Amino acid sequence: MAVAEVASNCVLKQIWHRRRPPKEWISHEEVDDRPDSSSFPSGHTAAGVAFSASVAAVWPWAGAVCAVPAVMVAVERVHTGAHYPSDVAVGAATGLAAATLVHRAPRLARRLLL
Repeated sequence: MAVAEVASNCVLKQIWHRRRPPKEWISHEEVDDRPDSSSFPSGHTAAGVAFSASVAAVWPWAGAVCAVPAVMVAVERVHTGAHYPSDVAVGAATGLAAATLVHRAPRLARRLLL
């Protein structure tokens, strides 16, 4: 999760400055309670997917259970107007990439050091 958060919030959000969806597109009161930071990518989705994918690599059944709240977070981010669907998609891809990197890091380190 930490790698996904750093990649999405500290790297990608600094490269792409994208405004949040217009308030006029959101038909409920939660539209005023949105962050001011860049919309692209969704850090919440990146963290949720990274956690789910990391758990799934070790315990597939538990990873499937963890995927449910991760999907709910992604849907909620679009529903509340905090993100465009593409922000959530790239957040999910960032989370998967972070989980893969962390899962493979020990083997990669061994190869480089030995």
